[in-house]
Amino acid sequence: MKLERLTNNKIKIFLTLDDLIDRGITKEDILGNSLKVHKLFQDMVEEACEELSFKMSGSIAIEIFSLPAQGLIIIVTKDEEELLADEDEFLDLQVKIDDFPHILYVFDEFEDIVQLSHRLSIQGMLKSNLYHYDGRYYLLIENVKDTTYDMVISLAAEYGRASTLTLCRINEYGTCIIENEAIQILVSHFS
Repeated sequence: MKLERLTNNKIKIFLTLDDLIDRGITKEDILGNSLKVHKLFQDMVEEACEELSFKMSGSIAIEIFSLPAQGLIIIVTKDEEELLADEDEFLDLQVKIDDFPHILYVFDEFEDIVQLSHRLSIQGMLKSNLYHYDGRYYLLIENVKDTTYDMVISLAAEYGRASTLTLCRINEYGTCIIENEAIQILVSHFS
């Protein structure tokens, strides 16, 4: 479990698939929105809040984003009005579950992205962007067909690792090197 404070009233929790398995949770449990899952998320959020000194009271929104073959990102947001109010402590959790429609992988070496691009180019036109941020390269792949999704994830995992950064952070602080056709451009320029 990786934790990150995004703002005064927002934290991010990243859980890998192994973290979920260790806690005895499947994706079906999460989508079923069972009481077991609510209790687990409440425990994890409390643990994360304690570790990041994030006071958990008032109205709390929890957004859960599924990253297929990578894990879950949980965004915990405290209502800003509650930050100003100094009332009795209460907790009101609102849980929203959603899928991220993209694949974002991080690579330490540029050559790894070139090699991956050659392997992915045979899958046809994949919408892809290449970013540089904090000394690493990030490849964003969008609109992957359901029939090839697992294969794309498997190939990407051979060369890089799933990124825990949000797309908003990459867009704001990173530099977009190649937009929309990164895989095709890399293949045509680096043989």
